[in-house]
Amino acid sequence: MKNFRTYELAIEFYKTCQGLKLSSIARDQFDRALLSIPLNLAEGAAKPTERDRKKFYFTALGSLREVQTLFALFGTPALVQKADVLAAHLYRLCHSHR
Repeated sequence: MKNFRTYELAIEFYKTCQGLKLSSIARDQFDRALLSIPLNLAEGAAKPTERDRKKFYFTALGSLREVQTLFALFGTPALVQKADVLAAHLYRLCHSHR
């Protein structure tokens, strides 16, 4: 998907987080939430109406919030800033489709 900066950031963020060490308890949830971000952006971008797109963009934002919570719980400050940048992009994307 060309010229979809938020999607590109989500892919980059996903790749950056791949080597992150987490407890086995949190790993599955982290992986599912992390993968959900770019997948929901891609699916939302393919939807024909703003209402449908917005639903998937908000789901991506919710998944990122899960990832950010796991960062807070398991102490990964190096990735917090990257997550915050992606969150700002997602937030603007969600609220620009009103």
